[in-house]
Amino acid sequence: MTTPAPAKGRLLRGGRVVARLLLVWAAVTGALRLLDAWLDGFTMQSWWQPTVCALILGLLVSVVWPLVVRVVWPIAYFTLGVGTYILLSAAALAILQAVPGVELHGFSTAVVITVAMSAVGAVISSVLAVDEDEIFFRRAARRRRKAKDRTDFADQPPGVVFLQIDGLGYDTVRRAVRDGDMPTFARWLSEGTHSLTRWHTDWSSQTGASVCGILHGSNHDILGFRWYEKDRDHVMACAHPSDAAEIERRHSDGRGLLSIGGASHGNLFSGDASHVSLTMSSVPVLTPRKRRQDRVGAGYRAYFANPVNVLRTFGVALADVVRELSAAAKQRRAGVLPRIPRGGVYPLARPGTTVIARDVVVSAIIGDMLAGRPVVYADFLGYDEVAHHSGIERFDTLEVLRSIDQQFARLLRAGRLSPRKYHIVGLSDHGQTQGQAFVDRFGETVEALVGRLCGGEPVAGQGKRRQAESWQVNAALAEATATGGLIARRLRARVEGAEGAENRPRTATGSPGQVTRVAPGVVAVVSGHLAMVSFTEHEGRVELETIEREHPDLLPTLVDHDGVGFLLVRSREFGPVVLGRDGVQRLATGVVIGEDPLACYGPYAAELVQRVDSFPHCADIMINSRYDADSDQSSPFERHVGSHGGLGGPQQRGFLLHPREFPAPGEPVGAEAVHRVFRDWLTFLGHPEPGATEDKPAVVPSEVVS
Repeated sequence: MTTPAPAKGRLLRGGRVVARLLLVWAAVTGALRLLDAWLDGFTMQSWWQPTVCALILGLLVSVVWPLVVRVVWPIAYFTLGVGTYILLSAAALAILQAVPGVELHGFSTAVVITVAMSAVGAVISSVLAVDEDEIFFRRAARRRRKAKDRTDFADQPPGVVFLQIDGLGYDTVRRAVRDGDMPTFARWLSEGTHSLTRWHTDWSSQTGASVCGILHGSNHDILGFRWYEKDRDHVMACAHPSDAAEIERRHSDGRGLLSIGGASHGNLFSGDASHVSLTMSSVPVLTPRKRRQDRVGAGYRAYFANPVNVLRTFGVALADVVRELSAAAKQRRAGVLPRIPRGGVYPLARPGTTVIARDVVVSAIIGDMLAGRPVVYADFLGYDEVAHHSGIERFDTLEVLRSIDQQFARLLRAGRLSPRKYHIVGLSDHGQTQGQAFVDRFGETVEALVGRLCGGEPVAGQGKRRQAESWQVNAALAEATATGGLIARRLRARVEGAEGAENRPRTATGSPGQVTRVAPGVVAVVSGHLAMVSFTEHEGRVELETIEREHPDLLPTLVDHDGVGFLLVRSREFGPVVLGRDGVQRLATGVVIGEDPLACYGPYAAELVQRVDSFPHCADIMINSRYDADSDQSSPFERHVGSHGGLGGPQQRGFLLHPREFPAPGEPVGAEAVHRVFRDWLTFLGHPEPGATEDKPAVVPSEVVS
C-alpha cells in the first residue's frame, strides 16, 4: 500500500494539539497538587506553584531532555530506558528545589513525581486518541523543511518498507485474516490494495538462511540456524555476533537489497544497509567506522529519548509477563498438548521480543520514513518466539500477532508525514510446524541417540547405550519383526556383509576438540527440525559405506526411528542418496526404490535437498524429522512446540503481502528467488541498481564455494 500524502495541516489539527497541551498541563498541575497532599517530602506553599512547576517540568521533558539524551544515550541503552528516569528525576529534583516556596526532600520523591508526570501524559494521549509519535512526526517534518540541506523527494521513486513477521506461515496468516486476528491485513486485502501469496523456503527453513538469501541474494552453505564446520572444528551460530559477521562477509558483494542507502532493523544481517540498528552482524564491536553514526544503539537512543515511551513500553512489558504466566497456567490446567515447560526466566525474557524490541524497531522505522530513506527491512521476532513456547495458533500467540498487525497500521499512518511516498510489503522468513518435542516424545534427545548408537557414554536418565557388538543379534531380531522398514533391513544386510570383509578396521578414537562430541569423533548439531552428524576423524564428506562400516547400528536405527523422516548421505557408488523407512531416492539420477522418502515434503524437496548436498560444509548425515501429514505435526529436535528449520508442513511456506500494483511474484522457491523478486520490485519503482563497493568482492569468496 502506498502511503498517501496527508492533506496539509489535517493529520494533526492545530486545535487538537493545543487542546492536548492544555489538558496535559492542567492534569499535571492537578497531579502535583495530589502529590503535595500525599508525599511527606514534597510541599508547595502557594496556589501558583503547581501551575508553574507543571509548566517547567513539561518544558524539561519535551524540549530539554531530548537534547540531553543525545549525549547520555548509552545510559538509556544499557538500562533499557530505566536510566532515563534516574537522570530525569535528578533534573526534576534540582529544578523544583530552585522554585521559591517549593520543598522537595529525597531523590525517591523526585522519581515518583517524574513517573507520575509521564503517566499523566500517556493517559491524556490515550484519552484523546492522539499518538504521541504524531507530534514528534510533525516537529521532525517541520525541522526538515527548514533544513538547508534537505532533499527534494518530489522526483524520487516511492520508498519500500519490508516488514518481516518472523515465523508466521502462509497457512496461519490466512486463518488469522479470516478470524479477525490481523485486521490491518484483512482490510488491505478486502480493499484490494494488496495481494497475498506464498513462497517456499529452502531446506533450511529458518531465519539465518532465509534473511541472508533475501537481503544478500545468497545463502550458499548455510545449513541451519547453527551448523558444524569440520575444517575449523567450530559450530557456526547465526545468532552469535562474530559468526553473523562472518556469514555476512562470506555472502555480501556490496550489492545487497539495502545497499542503496537503505536501513536494517532487528535483523541478523544488514543487507549492506547504510543505517542499521539491532542488527546482529553489525553490533558495535564489529561495525565499520563508516556506520558508527547508525550503530546498534541508534534505535534505542531515538526511542528512549521520550520518557513517555519508556513508561508505556515497560507498562506493556509488565502486562505481557502477566499474560505469559496466565497462559502457561491455563495450558497446564487444561492439559493442552503438545506443550513445554515455560517457567524460569522465560516469562521475564519474553517481553524483550514481544514489546521492547518491537517498539524500538518501530521507532527506528519511523525515523527512516521521516528521513526519506529509499528502502527499509525490519524483523518482528515476537510471534516466532511465543509460537516456539506456546504453539503456532494458541490464544496468547495470536494476541502477539494482533499487536504486530497494529504496528503495520501505525507505520502506514506515520508514512503520511514522510517526505516521500512509501509502499509497505509484509512477509515472513518461514512458517512453523507444530508437534511434541523429540525429547519429550521419545525420552532422549537426537544428540543422545546418535551418541549412544556411535558408542558414546550413556546419558543419565535417557536409556542404556546399545553396544555395536550386538548388532548382528539385533539385526536378526529386527528382520524377524514386522515393524522394521524395507530400507532398514537392507542397510542391516549390507553392514552384516561389510563387517566380515578384510582390511576394514574401525577408525581410532580422535582426541576431543573445541566442540562437544556426543561420542568419540562424532559431533551432532540440531537446528529445529534438522539434525546434522559429522565424523571428525575424517576430512571432508564421509561416505555411506564408511559410516556403515564404522557405526553399523547408526543408519538402520535412524531410518527406522518414529521421529526421523529421512536422511541425506553421500554414497561412493550412487552419489547423494535420501534414505527413508521404506524407500530410497538417488538424487543424481532421480531413481526411487520402494517408497519415495520425500513424497510428503513438497514438490521441490528433491531439488532443495540436492542443493544442500553440494554445500562445502554439508554434514556427513543430514537428518530431517518425520512429518505426519494426517495430523500436520512433526517432532522438533529442539524443545519447542512450534518449530522450523527443515522440511515438513507449514514451516516450508512463508507469505508475501505486496501492493497489487507490483508485478506478480508467482510462488518463489528459495530465499534467493525472493531476493530477485524484491530487486525486480525496486527496479519497477525506479530505484537504481546498486554497484559493488570497493571493499566488497563482487562474488562469493572462494573458500565458501570451493
